[in-house]
Amino acid sequence: MFEHSVPGLPKKAAEAGLTPLAYMRRFGVVELDEELYRLDERPLTDAELAGAEPDEQGVLRKPVTLESVPPLIGEAGSVGVRHSDGSATVGWLTPSRRLEIYSTAMADFGWPEHATPGYIESHVSHKSLDLDAGELVLMPTFRLPTLVHTRSGNAKYLNEISNSHPMWVNATDAERLGIGTGDLVRVTTEIGHFVARIWATQAIRPGVTALSHHMGRWRLHEQAGSRWVTGLADISHDDGIWRLRYKRPVAPFSSADPDSSRINWEDPGVHQNLAFAVHPDPWSGAHCWHQKIRLEHAHPGDESGDVVVDTRRAREVYREWLAGTRPGPNTSGQRRPEFLMRPVKPRRSAFRAAPPESSS
Repeated sequence: MFEHSVPGLPKKAAEAGLTPLAYMRRFGVVELDEELYRLDERPLTDAELAGAEPDEQGVLRKPVTLESVPPLIGEAGSVGVRHSDGSATVGWLTPSRRLEIYSTAMADFGWPEHATPGYIESHVSHKSLDLDAGELVLMPTFRLPTLVHTRSGNAKYLNEISNSHPMWVNATDAERLGIGTGDLVRVTTEIGHFVARIWATQAIRPGVTALSHHMGRWRLHEQAGSRWVTGLADISHDDGIWRLRYKRPVAPFSSADPDSSRINWEDPGVHQNLAFAVHPDPWSGAHCWHQKIRLEHAHPGDESGDVVVDTRRAREVYREWLAGTRPGPNTSGQRRPEFLMRPVKPRRSAFRAAPPESSS
């Protein structure tokens, strides 16, 4: 497997008198390349220059069609930049192949006021918080380094290390709100609320809370999903209001692995994501995860892990965020910039809006 997937590994292993697998077991890493500093200054080779012509900005481009596939980063056919002294280098992987202070992409896509770097006030800026009303910023993208999403749900040893799900709150904020470590709190979002337990600590800055996204897993049926980390839950709804509540926490169970009967933790955590509205960033389209929340003592009847969501309000918030976008495509008919990094890029035609249908 290593011989085919890691370039240069077989040669390095042979030089060390080892098999590729033994090399990786011993060293854990292998150097793929060196001298990677300031690649933008690397002169282009004759092969890279062959067939490339400079455009009006000096960007060296080779012929492409709409069926060409762009590289991981950069535009199809763009290989570098011709400088005023006649030299040709790789340059930066921007449309101009230069380090851009003014972004033509931002201007072309209808955001000229943000074409140069500047401060854009976010939806969770400190100015928008009413601290006296218990409003704080929640970082739901925070996580403990031991667990990652659902991919570590079956990692029994990691779950033995990390099996509680406290909400981090600065000790000063906790004192001001009259809450302390272990207290049950209701965390209200734009579209609902969830119930969690507090950890009051100086390890997080005032005004900010954090709840790791490595927990909060649930299952609706006894044998479904990983029982190492999920609680058995019930979901109900009435007139757009959806409720999730645990019926049974994490507990020991019988299986072919004797360790499953030795589980000594119960807390499945809270599935906080359910209570977050969709926030499509107006520029990138990516989801803006940070949340403005209101923190208060749990209400009578609240239980740890409860989640309540108003899906009607969720749709309203989504539309509010969509209203902050601006219509495309850009001046060249692109739906998104071609040069931005994308793990698997499609043909150039996929970046462009379909031409308007003929009226005939």
